[in-house]
Amino acid sequence: MKLPFPSSSQNNLNSTNIKQEVVTGGGRYEPKSVLDVRRSPPSPITGKASEFVFSSSEDHLPLDNNHNIEEWESLMKELGLHDDSVKSVYPLDLPDLPPIDVTAPAQLFHSDFENLNPNLNAIDFMCQNDEDDGNEFDYVDELIRVAECFEARSIQLAQIILARLNQRLHAPTGKPLQRAAFYFKQALESLLTGPTRMTQSSSSSEIIQTIKAYKTFSNVSPIPMFSDFTTNQAMLEAVDGAMIIHVIDFDIGLGNHFASFMKEIAEKSEIRKIHSPAVRITAVVPDEYETESNLIGDNLKQFARDLKLRFEIEFVSSRTFEYLSFKAIKFMNGEKIAVHLSSTVFHRIGSGFMSDLRRISPNVIVIVDGEGTIGSEAAFFRQTVIDGLEYYSTVIETLEAANVGGGGGSDWIRKIEMFVLLPKITAVVEASGRQGASWREVFGGAGLKAVGLSQLTEFQAEGLLNRVQVRGYHVVKRQGELVLCWHDRPLVATSAWRF
Repeated sequence: MKLPFPSSSQNNLNSTNIKQEVVTGGGRYEPKSVLDVRRSPPSPITGKASEFVFSSSEDHLPLDNNHNIEEWESLMKELGLHDDSVKSVYPLDLPDLPPIDVTAPAQLFHSDFENLNPNLNAIDFMCQNDEDDGNEFDYVDELIRVAECFEARSIQLAQIILARLNQRLHAPTGKPLQRAAFYFKQALESLLTGPTRMTQSSSSSEIIQTIKAYKTFSNVSPIPMFSDFTTNQAMLEAVDGAMIIHVIDFDIGLGNHFASFMKEIAEKSEIRKIHSPAVRITAVVPDEYETESNLIGDNLKQFARDLKLRFEIEFVSSRTFEYLSFKAIKFMNGEKIAVHLSSTVFHRIGSGFMSDLRRISPNVIVIVDGEGTIGSEAAFFRQTVIDGLEYYSTVIETLEAANVGGGGGSDWIRKIEMFVLLPKITAVVEASGRQGASWREVFGGAGLKAVGLSQLTEFQAEGLLNRVQVRGYHVVKRQGELVLCWHDRPLVATSAWRF
């Protein structure tokens, strides 16, 4: 994936103690979201954000040069898994690092000016004068026009508008909405240029930077922790008492959310004075995920050895799973099965496996919806841009609320935007051209029923927000799911389902 702005800081892999203190915010509130004035301004911060622990083993990947090896070892030690002073491990989830292939490459689009909305006339557009720059939301209109061009298959006009946007959105600066617009512009451009395949060295470097960014994201935001706590608790309750536990994970990230999952299983076995169960994980991962898979496997195996937990992990590529479905996964008699999904999984591998899912009779299916209704309507590209700008500008707004010293120029915010948010935005945009039914429609058609989350799960989620101590976050119940909100805007929701 081509990063949006080259910087020497991207190649600086020195391990640093990434901690950010949160101080009381201030200053005048300004509207920051899409096409409307904010319904409620973000509240000032009342204390320090809790410091969450990113867990990883000291094992490292066989990188291409000694410098990267040293940096990787240093980083792994800094983010070490074996800190005895830590009573609980707060792992975190990462998105798929390699962007998925575009199913509708640029050469398949054709200029079709006569079928376009008259507002997209190329000549009229090029004749716009610089007075339009006085309207700070013009770039939103232009992004929507680009999306409409993709829907109308007018690739030439899309290129013209993107050239104009490159002058106006030349860097990720400004208010949250403007920065979100920059990343969406980058993602739309990637549909024309195609993904850039990186060398192993640069890929490993990006993984290191991503780990750092996610550690910071975890320190200042409850979003990844909320997803992990609620998911783990729902799965633990469903498989409790089993001697063989099998988790099929369609969104494993870098796998660190399994640290607390396995730790809880080991501790319960010790308290009950019984032989600990065997834990099996099967992860369905993108085809280009070999490097990450090695890292995940090494880290979790080492952690399981430290816990004296019987453990095995296998990886199945998305392409193999699409072809074989659950025949690509090994099952054992007597095991209890938990399935972990995200709302974006169906964009990557489709929903055809749902009929086969019933046959394996999972004890629970937990889905994490981190992007709500982005692009859920018929006009996929257009609605994806509109909904996505609203959602991701809100996420950036929450980061600014936790920003030391105020403003939008902090380096740690930029790294979160580059290595956490941009890959998600790119995947959402790439999936726009092939979206089908929403996951709720898929679940309903498969006969799944929501089972609700326990009071303990809700209690843990509320306790997480008490530790964060940033006003504006709250948890609500909605149709059997728990939703983390920023003021009145949902950020992420977790729900449990069964056949």
